[in-house]
Amino acid sequence: MSANLVIIPTYNEKENIDRIVHKVFSLQKDFNILIVDDNSPDGTASIVKKLANIYESRLFLIERPGKLGLGTAYIAGFKWAIENNYEYIFEMDADFSHDPNDLMQLYDACHNQNVDLAIGSRYISGINVINWPLKRVLMSYLASVFVRKITGMNIMDTTAGFKCYRNVVLKTIDFGKIKMKGYGFQIEMKFKTWKHEFRIMEIPIIFTDRKAGTSKMSGGIFGEAFKGVIKMKIRSYFTKYKKIGLDIK
Repeated sequence: MSANLVIIPTYNEKENIDRIVHKVFSLQKDFNILIVDDNSPDGTASIVKKLANIYESRLFLIERPGKLGLGTAYIAGFKWAIENNYEYIFEMDADFSHDPNDLMQLYDACHNQNVDLAIGSRYISGINVINWPLKRVLMSYLASVFVRKITGMNIMDTTAGFKCYRNVVLKTIDFGKIKMKGYGFQIEMKFKTWKHEFRIMEIPIIFTDRKAGTSKMSGGIFGEAFKGVIKMKIRSYFTKYKKIGLDIK
């Protein structure tokens, strides 16, 4: 079994899923893929099942009964990855906004540079976003500024969803205490990782807006995350975080 698992949550990604799976499996490094599909009406899961016949023992599928939120999809994937003893667990979107070639950079950071969480960052070296409307770029960038001010985290791209975790990080975080289920989930996972003093590194990437399928992002999602960040920070004052990251260096 590969030491590397790429988790891809899907909802109505039939235009992209075939291409993204083939692309990841074409990389020089050995990656397995876990698709977590939320009962996509467009038949995404059926396409994955057909692909699994080609990529036996490398492509896996979790089917959920409905659209239950990005955070719960990743948590389901994380638990599966831990149960199956993967060492490096990646998050990636299905729509090619995250370049699969950059998986190699994230892997290198964790495997060769002793990093516990590698983040594919849109903002660590300027603003590297292609084909987003200016309003959306500003909304995303200012969201990260807000999160840094509230939490104290020195992370430029706090909402990034292209990441690699070492197994020990996911084993340490109590998923039952993760409160945010939408895009705020990405912030909360970084915050927990940071509070446990794991080593975090941002890797510059170029983020390209999807060319096929429909975006699930909305202003309401960001609004929900803003409230969640304030509540998360308040809760942290009453929570003890074991400094696991210090113990494993």
